[in-house]
Amino acid sequence: MPSGAFTSRYDGIVAQFRDAAADADIGTTRVSIDDATAAIADACRGETVASALPFEDVDLPADVTVDPSTDRLRTAETGVTAGTLAVAEYGTVVITPSERKEGSVSLVPTRHVAVVRARDVVPDMPAGFDRLAEAFAAGADDAVLVTGPSATGDMGEIVQGVHGPAEMHVVVVES
Repeated sequence: MPSGAFTSRYDGIVAQFRDAAADADIGTTRVSIDDATAAIADACRGETVASALPFEDVDLPADVTVDPSTDRLRTAETGVTAGTLAVAEYGTVVITPSERKEGSVSLVPTRHVAVVRARDVVPDMPAGFDRLAEAFAAGADDAVLVTGPSATGDMGEIVQGVHGPAEMHVVVVES
């Protein structure tokens, strides 16, 4: 179902995330679990690589290369990763790199598509850090907080895509 075609207990927080993401130049799509694969495909551009998605009932499109080689990462236009959580206040997606290569897949291609479950959108950074503390206590030791396309102003004018993706899109999945 397209964004706005259904309601759930996450409506308010997902709307806050969507608005903050738009302010950070991040596109968003909110879909039912049945429409997740199609929404991911719609968000991808060109050759696409991905890390395996750890969500039940959410599949990657058939033409996506999972667990890509370094050469494939360099030629891919889009990288798809799972977001561990999202922070509504800032439009931030948290990626926790693992053996699935989320870090490289989210940073090397020119477009990053993150897939986040609506139930994993938290209101603010303190709530996000509380959730990460649980993961860190269980042995995780890394997290990347992504708020929009890569941008730098090192040489004056802001330029996107120098140190990472120039575009970002988040697919929020209702389950």
